[in-house]
Amino acid sequence: MAKKAPRRTAERILETTLDLFNRFGEPNVSTTLISAELRISPGNLYYHYPAKDELINALFDRYAIGLDELLAAAPGVRDVEDAWFFIHSLFERIWQYRFLYRDLNDLLTKNRHLETQFQRLLNDKTRAVRDLLEGLRRSGALQIDPREAEASATSMMVVLTYWLSFEYVRDPRHALEDANAQQALMRGARHVLHQLAPYLEPGQRRHLITLAGAYDVEVTP
Repeated sequence: MAKKAPRRTAERILETTLDLFNRFGEPNVSTTLISAELRISPGNLYYHYPAKDELINALFDRYAIGLDELLAAAPGVRDVEDAWFFIHSLFERIWQYRFLYRDLNDLLTKNRHLETQFQRLLNDKTRAVRDLLEGLRRSGALQIDPREAEASATSMMVVLTYWLSFEYVRDPRHALEDANAQQALMRGARHVLHQLAPYLEPGQRRHLITLAGAYDVEVTP
């Protein structure tokens, strides 16, 4: 049996950096720690990524590519079940790169590339949420005045953007550990979609409560 080709060093560096950033927070991870974790020399690390910001930017660009693919599915949302799957998929992607959200304000202050690109991504996510609302409205699952739809989209985006920060504040020692991922993401999805509860067709609202209950997420009747 042929042996698998070894992973390229640049790829290994990004995977290890992402793991360390997610576990300890970007400000607490130095390039020295990254090279030590990889058991490579600092010079080898600098050859591929001459500055820490280049690591951050490369990880963000990967995150953005995957997220853009997900956002393209927003116009196809037609009911609560579609919306649940879509929002939960967004949270799963965010979780994979959760260091960006855990240390968001600090990163945006220090990194001009991240500042401009995150604004672009925020606009794209907001547009996708508007598309989601429009798809639900067209299918009859949602009855909402267009003047209220914008405020609802903004509220949903606030929860999407800061949910993991909220989880972290509630339990800094454990909230962002992998073992707690599913419950944290389910709670986030439920609270995003609950913004729509007053406007959902009654059967769709009941289905939202059923979905949340099926995943053991606390709900408000």
